[in-house]
Amino acid sequence: MIRVAAAVVVVLAIAPASADARIKESRWLKDVLVTEYYPAPEAWSTGEAVRIPGSGGRRGRIDWLYSAWGMSMEGDGVSLSGKRFHIEGLGSQGWVTKSGRKTEVGRHGWSRGSPYWRDVGWRNRRGAVTYRLNKTGWSNGRGVEHIDASGITFERGSSLPLRYWRSVAVDPRVIPLGSRVFVPRYRDRRGGGCMKAQDVGGAIIGKHIDVYRRAPDHPDGSSAYRDEAIYFVPPGESPGRKAPKCLR
Repeated sequence: MIRVAAAVVVVLAIAPASADARIKESRWLKDVLVTEYYPAPEAWSTGEAVRIPGSGGRRGRIDWLYSAWGMSMEGDGVSLSGKRFHIEGLGSQGWVTKSGRKTEVGRHGWSRGSPYWRDVGWRNRRGAVTYRLNKTGWSNGRGVEHIDASGITFERGSSLPLRYWRSVAVDPRVIPLGSRVFVPRYRDRRGGGCMKAQDVGGAIIGKHIDVYRRAPDHPDGSSAYRDEAIYFVPPGESPGRKAPKCLR
C-alpha cells in the first residue's frame, strides 16, 4: 500500500531525510514525531453515496472516498456494512484545503495549510470545497464547478496485513522496512510498545513514524507526539545490549 499522507493532518515541522540517512545499526533514535492512522470508518461520513472507482459498481459516501478523514488519507477503510476497502490507485490529483487552495506536504509540513479534500469534486462559487450531503443539500454551499477524478481507484479488502498497535509506517530512507521498533509511549498498549515497520506513507518523512491503531470514536481522536525517543532494530541486526526486553 502507498498512503498519501499521515493520519494527523495539522501542519507539523518534519525533519528532511537525505539519501544516506538510513540507520543501519540497532540504537535509540531521539526527536521522533509519532502519529497514528487507522481504517477510516464510512460511518463518520455525511456525503451522498457515489460509485467507488475500481470496485465493480459498489457505492460509498463521497467524503469517505476523497476527504482527509476518509480512505484517501488513511489508505484503508471500513464500509457501513463492515467490509474492508483500500485505495489502490492514487491518481494524478493531490490535496486542497477546505478553501480550495492546493497544498503539498514537504519538509516543514503542508505548504498552504492542512489538507481537506483531494483535488477533485465540487467547488462552490468562492472556489471552496463542497459536496452533496447524504440526505439533502450541500456541505458548503451549492457546487458550481466540478473537477473529475483521474486515476483514483479503490479495491475490496485490506491493503496490507497490518496489526493494531503492532505495525508502524516509516520513512524507509531512515528506518528500513522490516525493522523492529519499540515505542515507549505505547508500552501500556497491546504488544507493550513493540512494533514492526511494515508500511510507508507520502507524509512520513524523516524521523517520523505512524502507528497503526483501531479507529478512534471521532476523526479528531488520534494522537500526535513530538520529540519522542524510540529504539529500533534493523532487519538482520542484533538488538544490542540497550534494547528493551521485548526486542531481544
